[in-house]
Amino acid sequence: MKDYINKSFPHLIYGADYNPEQWADYPDILEQDMELMKAAHVNEMSVGIFSWAFLEPKEGEYDFSFTDEILDKIYENGGRVILATPSGSRPRWLVEKYPEVMRVTADGKRLGFRDRHNHCYTSPEYRKKVAAIDYKLAERYGNHPAVIAWHISNEYGGRCYCPYCRRAFVEFLRKRYDNDIHKLNEQYWSAFWGLKYDNFEQIEPPTDMSVSAINALYVDWERFVTEQTADFMQNEINAVKSACPNLPVTTNLMWKHHLNYWKIAEKLDFVSWDSYPEWKDPFENASQVAFWHDLFRSLKFRPFLLMESAPGLVNWMAINRLKRPNIDKLQSMQAIAHGSDSVQYFQFRKGRGGKEKFHGAIVDHAGSSDTRIFKIVKEVGETINKIDEIAGTGVKSKVAILFDWENSWAIQYATGFNNGNKKYTETCENYYRAFWKEGVNVDIINSEGNFSKYSIIVAPMLYSLSEKTIDKIEKYVKNGGWIYSTYMSGYVNENDLCYLGGFPSGVLKTVFGIVNEEIDSLYETDEYIVKTVDDKSFKGRDYCEHVIIKGAKTLATIQTEFGNYPALTVNEYGKGKAFYQSFRDSGEFNEYFLRKIVIERRIYKEFDNLPDKLTVHTREDDKTVYVFIENYSEKEQCLISDRKYFDLLNGKIITEIVVKPLSVAVLRRDK
Repeated sequence: MKDYINKSFPHLIYGADYNPEQWADYPDILEQDMELMKAAHVNEMSVGIFSWAFLEPKEGEYDFSFTDEILDKIYENGGRVILATPSGSRPRWLVEKYPEVMRVTADGKRLGFRDRHNHCYTSPEYRKKVAAIDYKLAERYGNHPAVIAWHISNEYGGRCYCPYCRRAFVEFLRKRYDNDIHKLNEQYWSAFWGLKYDNFEQIEPPTDMSVSAINALYVDWERFVTEQTADFMQNEINAVKSACPNLPVTTNLMWKHHLNYWKIAEKLDFVSWDSYPEWKDPFENASQVAFWHDLFRSLKFRPFLLMESAPGLVNWMAINRLKRPNIDKLQSMQAIAHGSDSVQYFQFRKGRGGKEKFHGAIVDHAGSSDTRIFKIVKEVGETINKIDEIAGTGVKSKVAILFDWENSWAIQYATGFNNGNKKYTETCENYYRAFWKEGVNVDIINSEGNFSKYSIIVAPMLYSLSEKTIDKIEKYVKNGGWIYSTYMSGYVNENDLCYLGGFPSGVLKTVFGIVNEEIDSLYETDEYIVKTVDDKSFKGRDYCEHVIIKGAKTLATIQTEFGNYPALTVNEYGKGKAFYQSFRDSGEFNEYFLRKIVIERRIYKEFDNLPDKLTVHTREDDKTVYVFIENYSEKEQCLISDRKYFDLLNGKIITEIVVKPLSVAVLRRDK
């Protein structure tokens, strides 16, 4: 059964951020935009993200006439709208009358009226004003035929240190630690340096001017910031849902962000995100982008939306280079391959002024359809029309990468190892790439995810984990699962308090059949030689644990100045297996072994022995499998199959699949 973003519009969504308020005094431009939308095969616009000053020019005085006109125009021209709540950028009157809605920085300075995204998520007045404008929008447009979803605010993020937030943080800690200051002190290990708290009122957010030696305080602060952000978003969702209960809600997330998106996603009906990679090396960049596509899909395990991407270029990088030929289309098809039901751009038309006037757009300042970028966008639109039947289909995976934001915070704030860059996120992306190259579908899960549905879980650098997660891992392996973990795993609990009895923690020593005696952090120029039992050589870098065998079997050995230690072990535990890699490599080692594990575990792949820089991913429904063959090389690639496929782009039945350079083939077959 297909799972559409909105059943009333069962299609792939193709559109852009649209800011018509910038062109309110240019009626000819607005009319031209409608024609250009149709010419580009665009079927959706995301509207209203920064329109609060136009919707409510004075406190309590609303003017929806312009928005009425724009939504009607889009609908009359065959389009749909994802309508935004405008809380990301408040009007001047609000800040002038209620300065407390603005954030306070870590050094105690309250911001004045600035650009976007500078408001306090805890401020009662801001929540009240936001809820009012959101309700008015939902009341007026909830039944408008153009509107298919709510875009709640824009790119939530940031921290505030105002009195409201400090008070809320104390209450957050009271709740978390059962209003027991002794319990908090124990988990914070605050006897260190005599930093013990006498009561909750003494606790301040971590800054350069407050306690900075308790790592757990930093982790709890990040938890609080996520909770306050999610609660503020829920305040917005409640406002639109009270007037318009049937439309789904989303907000646009971002990669490598400080918020715990697993918590944010709980409140959304579907996930969307903004993707702006550099594309310096198409093959290497593509695996990284794919990781994040799969992560955002896995937040809800349903189709997501690519809410923003750049046609041509962005304007905020150090060097703003155009994407190489074919990359614009390739990146769009990649998103759909990994579960997106949309391709959307920032922006539809370039503005005349401001910071984003040179950011990529479908329509350039020339205002013409006769440009290179517009022609590419039109071509992508034609392609999306050909594969529209894919909308609503899902992705099935038997492999998961465990990526956990709370673990990421704990690693980030831990003092030790390589303090410059511990590379947790990059390491997870690295292990993901091994499966991506093999054409294996992958989910990204966190410690609270459902382990039982996967044949293989890779859990790199699982430094911080709770007793509950330890128990889940033990049961998962005991019941037949295969887990592949690495150095720096099982060191501390969820509050960054070291486990006693040796690492990895608790029963994991028995599950993996090893004990980690100590860890060595290497200089950038250091390298160790790793030898496998089948006499292959690899290089180790960055980290090397000195592992002692306690029942596991050694599959590879690392040669150090202190002696030779196991580099990779496997332990049979219950019905399953537990692998442990004790060092970091550049990717060749884990690719070699994970390929063997995929084969041994009989993980399904649509094609075996893929050519270099060619990868394959699938989406499916109850009856049909859709196959995306992505070629990230500069040469034509070919696959031969015993199966017959229907080529959605060419309308032919084929068994020999030819994929042009930097291109994608989209095929269909019956189950």
